[in-house]
Amino acid sequence: MNMKIRGVEAGAILEEAQKMKYEGYRLMQICATRAEVDETPFYEILYTFGMGLLMEQLKVSIPQTEKIASITSAYPCAFLYENEMHDLFGVEVLMMNLDYRGNLYRTAVKTPFKN
Repeated sequence: MNMKIRGVEAGAILEEAQKMKYEGYRLMQICATRAEVDETPFYEILYTFGMGLLMEQLKVSIPQTEKIASITSAYPCAFLYENEMHDLFGVEVLMMNLDYRGNLYRTAVKTPFKN
């Protein structure tokens, strides 16, 4: 298996996802995590695409206060991952095709992984 990780600016994620779709890649997963540098929290979001034995990952880092565009216009199935990022981490995702508005998961604590 051949895997590549590439850093992408948050504002370019939709365009990059559209390129992956055009090249024939399928969306495999989107994974979010919270991190801190010098007590400044931010999110790292990893988009994984695959085609045959090729795997390419797009890595986006954004401050907790920044919003990110949805990739559901290129990959409709991304709505599940994007709603999960919103519900569990508080990531603000713009223009989702199907937005559960914080109600995809029932959790005892709202956005349990935000802090």
